Parts: sequence; C-alpha cells; structure tokens
Amino acid sequence: MTKEAEHAIEVQKLTKRYGDLLAVNDISFNVRKGEVFALLGPNGAGKTTTVEIIDTIRTPTSGKVSLLGMDVTKKKHDIFPRIGVLPQGFSSFDRITVRETLQYYSRLFCCMNTDIDGLIDLVNLKDKAKEQYKNLSGGLKQRLGIAIALVNDPEVVFLDEPTAGVTPAGRDRFWKMIHLVAERGKTVFVTTHYMDEAEQCGRIALMREGRIVASDSPAALKKSVFPEPVFEFDPIESLSFSELAAFEDHEAFSFFEPYGPRFHAAAASPQTWAAWAPKLGKIFRIRPVAPSLEDVFIRVVQAGR
Repeated sequence: MTKEAEHAIEVQKLTKRYGDLLAVNDISFNVRKGEVFALLGPNGAGKTTTVEIIDTIRTPTSGKVSLLGMDVTKKKHDIFPRIGVLPQGFSSFDRITVRETLQYYSRLFCCMNTDIDGLIDLVNLKDKAKEQYKNLSGGLKQRLGIAIALVNDPEVVFLDEPTAGVTPAGRDRFWKMIHLVAERGKTVFVTTHYMDEAEQCGRIALMREGRIVASDSPAALKKSVFPEPVFEFDPIESLSFSELAAFEDHEAFSFFEPYGPRFHAAAASPQTWAAWAPKLGKIFRIRPVAPSLEDVFIRVVQAGR
C-alpha cells in the first residue's frame, strides 16, 4: 500500500504563530484512512489551531499539511466537499427544527440526496426531529452537530472538543455514535482533553504547549512509557494532603500521581522497591494497577518540563 493510499492526513513540521505566540511548534504526525484518531491535551495546547489548519480554516506559518493527498493551502475548494466539521462551540438556528436544520445544511452544501432520516436515526434524534434547536439540551445539540457534519457524506470528519459540556452519560452515548460513523468507513479526527475518551481511539497524539510529546495507540503508549509495574497506594489510615504529597519525592518512586486520597506510583528500581515495600505496606494498601492514559500524560509532560 502506498503512503497516499494509507494516510488520510499527513502533517509535516507544522508551525503556527500569532505574533509572539507560538501556538503550534514544529509538529509532525499522520492519520490513517478509516481510523479514529485523537489529538489529546489540555486547553491551550494548540489542538484547535492544528485542526483548523488541517481542515483549511487557517493557514500555517510553515510546514506542510496534506488532506486526502491534497495540500490544504492550495486545494481548499477540492478538499471542502470531502470533509465534515463539528467546530468547538457549535451552534445553529434557534427557531428551526432538527429536521429543518439538516434540510437547510444539505441544501447549503448542495447535497440533494442526503438521507435526512438516516442521519436523524444515526444520532438518535428521531423523537426530537420536530423539536426546535433552542429547546435541545447541550448533548442533543452536539448530536445534531455530528449529523450536520455528515450531510455531505464526507470522507474525513473533524470533531473539535465534541463532548465539552456534555454529561458523562451523554459522552458515552456520543462515543458510540462516533464509532458508528467510523464503521461507515469515515476517518474521524477528534480533539479532546478527556483521557477516557482518548482510550476509545485507535491512535492518539499527546499535545502540550504546541508540541506533540508522544503518539501511538493507547496500549502501546502505556507499555512504552511504563515498562515497569505501576501500583496504587491507598492509605490504611487517613492522611492529610501534605502528608500524602510528601511521598511525591520519595526515593522508592520514579513516578507519582495523586488521585484524591490515593496515588499511583512506579518503582524507581527493583532494589529500592525491595527496600521500601515492607515499610510502605504498613501505611498503604498496595495493589498493582494498569497505568492509565492520565498516568502516561503526566509522565511525558513532566519529562518535557
């Protein structure tokens, strides 16, 4: 398989400046056709700017971005009909219904054969088809946003922070819809700051302060970042925040991340762990755990400081 056939998106040494602000700093990554890919990072990491360059909304300061084999700075009019976008902070017209909204956007994009009923079913809005947009909850509005992004039957779909403001239960339903979209052969590019959402993607890129700090599948990232075992430490008796924080620089640990009254930690070495495990076992209930993506992110971010 050639590179052009394999990759829906290719980003090479992409940089974006706004005056003195370096929003995106020399990043490179690829997105394969047909995969669900997530760009993961905290607010202000540069995720939205990166997406807006890829989907032709903004121009890069330097670097090259190809979408479906086309240069995004030169082929915008050819690219536009082949992508769908749910922007951050999506909104629509208050006084038209769900069905009317999809009919409007299908005409706007000159898509006369759009399966409106099929899209309504896909995003589970059949019982809200006659409801005005203004009366929908935040989660239902986002579902409608996905349907709008699909009216032109795009090959690549961009979802920028699609579950911001959505309840946890709503986020779970939302991701089921995202995978239904991917099952239709679409490439789905998602930005998020939710670690549990990134777990559901085929591959992710971790972004911090405009740079990609790691990229791979969630499982591969965990394995490469944490080759040593990770343990959860649960205090046998209640500890104050300062007492718990005192363990952060403990010589037994190469990694430390608090989770409320507990923390995850990795051993600095077998020797130090053997020396300290009996003493720590008198203070904490200790059990091995699988490292989370949040553990991965904390570790690679700290390493980059």
